[in-house]
Amino acid sequence: MVVRVVLLGTAAGGGFPQWNCACALCAAARDGKLPSRTRECAAVTGNGRDWWLLNASPDLRAQLTAAPALRPGPGLRDTPLRGVLLTDAEADHVTGLAELRGAAGLKVYAAPPVRAVLGPARAALGRYAPWEWADSLADGGFVLAGGLVVTAHPVGTKIPRYVPAQLPGPAGPWVTAYRVEDLASGGVLVYAPCVGAWSPALDELCAEADCVLLDGTFFDADERDTAVRPGAGQAAMGHLPVTGPGGSLAELARHRDARRIYTHLNNTNPLLDPASPARAHLAGSGAEILPDGAELLL
Repeated sequence: MVVRVVLLGTAAGGGFPQWNCACALCAAARDGKLPSRTRECAAVTGNGRDWWLLNASPDLRAQLTAAPALRPGPGLRDTPLRGVLLTDAEADHVTGLAELRGAAGLKVYAAPPVRAVLGPARAALGRYAPWEWADSLADGGFVLAGGLVVTAHPVGTKIPRYVPAQLPGPAGPWVTAYRVEDLASGGVLVYAPCVGAWSPALDELCAEADCVLLDGTFFDADERDTAVRPGAGQAAMGHLPVTGPGGSLAELARHRDARRIYTHLNNTNPLLDPASPARAHLAGSGAEILPDGAELLL
């Protein structure tokens, strides 16, 4: 057995092209000059039969339909999907849960603040079919059907905009990364599509990984300030940029034994263009950008 990963979606919030954006990149995508991308989401399995989602994007129905390994059957309502691992409570990572309503027996892992803020949604979904909700940060991690051992690790404090400022409930990290290991092969995946800042803990995770799927929202710290509006750059959005002082690409250079792949690409990111100098710079470092639907074996 090996860890098998399908990149169901690789774009940031709004997808690519974004519906209300007329930037050059989005225009090129609408004209068919650049490949479109759905919002970030992945699926992982250790045995090819039991699949787990990493986040649940609003594009989930189309993403599942496009993935042969996740097709239903052989029974009328049989599905290989066993549950979802949420990295945070951002709308583009949780609204796809509504697409799964009615599927009995799913299990959803999330950090305590995420589970708390999703309380009303959890109650609503529970009226369709019973699900189990679990603490992703429980001591010792957890084991998934299919032979995968998972631990969650705090990597950010960004609270979604829709969350009330004085929300009562548990304190704790809002954003986590997942370390997923196959018990049989020893293959290790690190999934961190939202990272506020590099840390020694994240560095340790990358050091033992065979593959790192990392937050590539913005290419540099000024990208969104320049492309969209002043004051809306990565610092305000809670995403570590790829390049520049303290950028993730330089940090990842210490981990060349791991396959390094960026996901959660914002529609303003020049990495979306395979012919761009930004993409050439990334390739020269050994890191990668993959299309929606790409499969990885670890």
